[in-house]
Amino acid sequence: MPMTELLSDPSVWASFLTLTVLEIILGIDNVIFLSITAARLPEHQRRPARMIGLGLALGMRIALLFSIAWLITLTEPLFTAFSITFSWRDMILLGGGLFLIWKAATEIFDEVEGDGHDERPASAGFATVIAQIVVLDVVFSLDSVITAVGIADHLEVMIAAVVVAILVMMVAAEPIARFVEGHPSTKMLALAFLVMVGMALVADGFHFHVERGFIYAAMVFAGFVEALNLLRARNRRLARARAARRD
Repeated sequence: MPMTELLSDPSVWASFLTLTVLEIILGIDNVIFLSITAARLPEHQRRPARMIGLGLALGMRIALLFSIAWLITLTEPLFTAFSITFSWRDMILLGGGLFLIWKAATEIFDEVEGDGHDERPASAGFATVIAQIVVLDVVFSLDSVITAVGIADHLEVMIAAVVVAILVMMVAAEPIARFVEGHPSTKMLALAFLVMVGMALVADGFHFHVERGFIYAAMVFAGFVEALNLLRARNRRLARARAARRD
């Protein structure tokens, strides 16, 4: 379809807006993972790591969209085990889910059992962090592209929606990272989210689909409760400060 017809077709705009919103929502866990992983780097390397990670995510999504015919072959049966037929897509979801659970669980352990110092281990080099981001980008990109193919009929619309969603995530990554780093309890909640997403990916790999809507609803509810806790803590600090001034 010519570009002029695409731009004048209301159904194309509807699919573009719907897909853009869904891509942004699907990118939330990607941004959270980026923020937490990049936090292990020195301050001056964190923003470049986040931008490189999101740039790689954009490149992977566009490359997969241009390889839709190959992408379809990923769902073809590969082998059968425990009465379940596994495909390459299932193996990618399983591997990515297990990696995400391991990564989040390791971060939770460091937060709970750490010595309280802000210094990050020297092993968290820039290349290591980027490699970890790439591994999860593959899984998140696969999820994102499958969603795009299921909603939009035109490759141009899919690419445009993915580009807009990544640009929004690039803008949002910095404030999200600052907020998570400045509120330890929020970081723990974000890590719990990643464990939940990892478990959903593993379940998908075993053909037990968990609706992402349920996961995001739980995330929104938990985030609302955390916001109330932060508000309560802030009000208590203000009340103590006023009482101290009176004394």
